[in-house]
Amino acid sequence: MAFCDELEFAFGWFDPDEKLRRTSHALADDSGGVWLVDPVASPDAERRAAELGEPRGVIQLLDRHDRDGEELARRLGVRYDRVPSSVDGAPFELLPVANLRFWREVALWWPERRTLVVGDALGTLGYFRSRKEPIGVHPMMRLWPPRSLRRVFPEHVMCGHGRGVHENAAHALHEALRTARRRLPAAVANGIRSR
Repeated sequence: MAFCDELEFAFGWFDPDEKLRRTSHALADDSGGVWLVDPVASPDAERRAAELGEPRGVIQLLDRHDRDGEELARRLGVRYDRVPSSVDGAPFELLPVANLRFWREVALWWPERRTLVVGDALGTLGYFRSRKEPIGVHPMMRLWPPRSLRRVFPEHVMCGHGRGVHENAAHALHEALRTARRRLPAAVANGIRSR
């Protein structure tokens, strides 16, 4: 596993040899609790998360991001929330992204930390973005980008596929949402090139 999105209160991890670059995150709150988001099992990541604090829960942001979350929650003895509308005792809120029969997704917004964590609606891999974008809207959402993300202005955007954006993150987010339709052909071309 490789680590990314290294912040004082969070980190991410992914398998660098995996094409889809499934990225998981651990977030620590001020009370010493740690929340695992869309986790892929990794002993190294679990050790690092334990150093941040006591596990409080595992959250799955996207209905098809089953990954290893349920098993990890059971092993840690914490709650497992699959595409929840809220999480009791958490310092963050969950924003609706998609509520369709074939796509249910929420995004985690932590106002105090100005941190946005998104499962699939946004990504930094080649098939998500045009060459000009640091982050892009998922190709299947480009015609109708999620409106709920327009109201947040994050310093950090972490996503379920690829490294996050930590410089000019609010600008990158809003530019990606604003130009999603217009840049669809460029994003498709970049996705083909990056295969």
